[in-house]
Amino acid sequence: MTPADAVTISQLDAEAAQTAIPALTDILADAVEGGASVGFMAGAAMADYERFWQGVATEVAAGRTILFVATLGGRIVGTTQLQLIGKPNQPHRAEIAKMLVHSGARRRGIAERLLGAAEAEAKRRGRDLLVLDTDGASAAHALYSKLGWIEVGTIPRYALMPDGRDCDATFFYKSLLLQEPGPRAVQASDAAWRK
Repeated sequence: MTPADAVTISQLDAEAAQTAIPALTDILADAVEGGASVGFMAGAAMADYERFWQGVATEVAAGRTILFVATLGGRIVGTTQLQLIGKPNQPHRAEIAKMLVHSGARRRGIAERLLGAAEAEAKRRGRDLLVLDTDGASAAHALYSKLGWIEVGTIPRYALMPDGRDCDATFFYKSLLLQEPGPRAVQASDAAWRK
């Protein structure tokens, strides 16, 4: 692999998130143009995508969202978010959102590496239960299953595709406790053994 082919995964702070808005806007536009159901309809203006990323940068600055990007040959080609749930009764949970890889950079393992970085950061922050949803007919569906995410179910007509057709949403979760026995997992197994 040459340096130009090397993919780098980075976590962006608020300032870097602001700087990355043009590249992130291009990735989101590419996803919508490719027919992905990611919250926007066909014909959305670039200003709509920019406003979305401005909001994400604000969430990064507030510490509620961790933003990851994948860089290939010095260019941002992919992104995902780890959204930290702020509810008092859910300090252990986070959501994965907007897993996007530019169509010109797919089939290089970028989504898998982005997801791995998000999972590692979640674990580092004590968030051991992750959830996400995806278009039930998307290629991402197979990726999440391959990477150990558990499919919970599908809600029909959850959203719309960019062209206005119905889009089903499939929900997944992943327990990071199940990967490595932690204090809670050990306590539960000890309690079961004592019965």
